[in-house]
Amino acid sequence: MDEHAYGHDELAKRFEKERTHLRAVAYRMLGSLAEAEDAVQETWLRLGRSDSSEIENLAGWLTTVVGRICLDMLRSRTSRREDPLESRPVEPVPGDTDGGLRPTDPEDEALLADSVGAAMLVVLDRLAPAERLAFVLHDLFAVPFEDIALITERTPASARQLASRARRRVRGAETDPRPDLGRRQHIVRAFLRAARAGDFEALLEVLDPDVVARSDMGMAGALSAIHGAALVARQAATFAQFARSMQLAFVNTNMAVISLVNGQTRVMTFTIADTRITEISVLTSPTTVSGLDILVPQDPTP
Repeated sequence: MDEHAYGHDELAKRFEKERTHLRAVAYRMLGSLAEAEDAVQETWLRLGRSDSSEIENLAGWLTTVVGRICLDMLRSRTSRREDPLESRPVEPVPGDTDGGLRPTDPEDEALLADSVGAAMLVVLDRLAPAERLAFVLHDLFAVPFEDIALITERTPASARQLASRARRRVRGAETDPRPDLGRRQHIVRAFLRAARAGDFEALLEVLDPDVVARSDMGMAGALSAIHGAALVARQAATFAQFARSMQLAFVNTNMAVISLVNGQTRVMTFTIADTRITEISVLTSPTTVSGLDILVPQDPTP
């Protein structure tokens, strides 16, 4: 028997040792615990269909496979991103049902979400799929560019360029300054007034034509998104419910508003360019909100 060939039980044990690493890779790639679990499960299924005797480095093989699966999942999101925020059901995070592998541990999920942070997930979500894969695998998990090149079907030099471009965008987002505080407060207040009134035209006045609105739908890490001013403005009822009894605040360098609903803190952050809102993130998961660095200024009411 080849030294690299494993029986089913031994293969399951070897896979189980890599599970935490694979979930971490998939979560940073996808920004969703449920989708990360799906990717890890698909990796296990592909391993079961492969000839283990031909796998010299199981950990590297699994990382490559889960990366390729995540890249395919990112590329398939285009059509789903046009769905309204409230139309997307929040599915429970699935456990494993094949191969006798252990189910998901809720405490592990919370730790995983905390280890990344909502701000980083939002930044990663701005990257193109191949950029995100190159940055996550190389910069966060030290995967060689030669392996990333195989996943992305590019040359190692091109994979290096992908990571470099992603790195610049991530660093740029992290160091974004706070210009013109009064102007940004005025824009946020205008948005809240329009949302409360259900004023579609007024919302369009403050939204960038290519605005992106994201929501965690109450689950840490699960950021769904819609694109375009018209689609976002049609969510006025959702924003109006969220906008009552709010305080202006800062989350990192972004303007935000916070609200207390039934004892639960909710946060809506805004990215503003010139006179328009370019990004909105609605964060309601207690795990996510508890990890935010929220600063409330002296003038707290919008």
